Amino acid sequence: MTNPTVPPLLLGASSEHPVAIEPRMANRHGLVAGATGTGKTITLQVMAQAFSELGVPVLVPDIKGDFSGIAQPGAISDQLQQRAIRAGIEDLQPTGAPTVFWDVYGEHGHPLRLTVADFGPVMLARLLNLNETQTGVLQVLFKVADDHGWLLLDLKDLRAMLGFINDNRSEIGPVYGNVAPASIGAIQRALLSLDNLGGEQLFGEPAITLEDLMQTNQQGQGVVNILHAARLYRDSPLAYSSILLWLLSELFEQLPEVGDADKPRFVLFFDEAHLLFKDTPKTLVDRIEQVVRLIRSKGVGVYFITQSPLDVPEAILGQLGNRVQHALRAFTPKDQQAVRTAAQTFRSNPMLDTEAAITELGVGEALVSVLDSKGVPTPVQRVLIRPPASQMGPITDQERSTLVQRSVLAGVFDQALDRESAYEILQAQAERALSDETVVTRRQSEARERRRPAAERSVVADMVRQAGRSAMRAFGTQLGRQIMRGLLGSLKGR
Repeated sequence: MTNPTVPPLLLGASSEHPVAIEPRMANRHGLVAGATGTGKTITLQVMAQAFSELGVPVLVPDIKGDFSGIAQPGAISDQLQQRAIRAGIEDLQPTGAPTVFWDVYGEHGHPLRLTVADFGPVMLARLLNLNETQTGVLQVLFKVADDHGWLLLDLKDLRAMLGFINDNRSEIGPVYGNVAPASIGAIQRALLSLDNLGGEQLFGEPAITLEDLMQTNQQGQGVVNILHAARLYRDSPLAYSSILLWLLSELFEQLPEVGDADKPRFVLFFDEAHLLFKDTPKTLVDRIEQVVRLIRSKGVGVYFITQSPLDVPEAILGQLGNRVQHALRAFTPKDQQAVRTAAQTFRSNPMLDTEAAITELGVGEALVSVLDSKGVPTPVQRVLIRPPASQMGPITDQERSTLVQRSVLAGVFDQALDRESAYEILQAQAERALSDETVVTRRQSEARERRRPAAERSVVADMVRQAGRSAMRAFGTQLGRQIMRGLLGSLKGR
């Protein structure tokens, strides 16, 4: 039986009874699918707020910019109250959820930064769209930095390390493997492209941690972390999906096992889930599958939000126990295949033609199957999704700004830090080398000067001064070039 102190997460009601997710089964993951405009965002809002009320923190990406209303109480009209009654709620009370806003660009929330070291070579290679050979060079770079004790925090650390690797290929090759200059050049060009997309803002310190995300308020409600991703998704879908994969990796690697708990300790929503698997190497997809399968024992629930179940690999789709399917349109043969696939993923109900129902659902209706208390999928039901207690639609910029300023994390991430790391260490080494070279050159010149006749010394002095200035310019240019050049671990590499 379900622990009476942990109430079910009510999704809505069928014609016969309420339909809810059992808290003990919420870490068995889930899927919310449906065409654009069919009500997925409201379902997501209902689920996120229900988890929050159970004391479970969540992270939700906000791609369209319309999810922020969860932070404010909703306006409950008579019509909405009647819908709530039909969905199984006798008296819908307006209330918002405790919310923290994040934004890679720092425009609509606290700046979200990661360090290069925490991101790891495999995920970074995916973000930079590198091939297998170039990924190998990146792994060598991480290993060399690790062996020297040099921190990789931001992109200038990567550039400095690329210069170091390039200038020391003959020494590095026999120990770590050969490194081709062409691969280094390809990585440098990819870094330049990442710069243009805001990579300098994504990588650095202070970096976000799991403790920042896994918070509850004084009333015991879980914090709803909203990643404002409208610009990120538009400018770099690959960066958007890579950040979510990084978080999945961190949760898997850092959290201890908890077994079968009464409720999850954290829930992660993947909106536009097809981006996680598009053009992703099979080895990485296999690793994601493994993590999704195992992470539930660490008390983490993963919910994929997408248009069609076909967007999710079959091996991962089979692990998603709680299903909410909004309407799909069947205009083309591919659409019809998606409808059939969606219908086949449910446990059949002899009283319902699932395939026909998927194309007939109205906005705010869904086909739902959840895991019962024994972990068995329930027969699919046609459900009227309950309205949220929070505001439907976005809050104003002023309201968002006020919430950010009042956040417990206000001021923690506002100012970027730049402590000593690979770039500073290599820069100091280059400056010392320049200084030593200057001293040696000067002493050699002075010795030659003393050996020359006085008449020649004047002419030679002019030549030495010219050569010295030329050498300084050349070495300064070389220094500049050096600094500028130069599974997920388990899922990532430190």
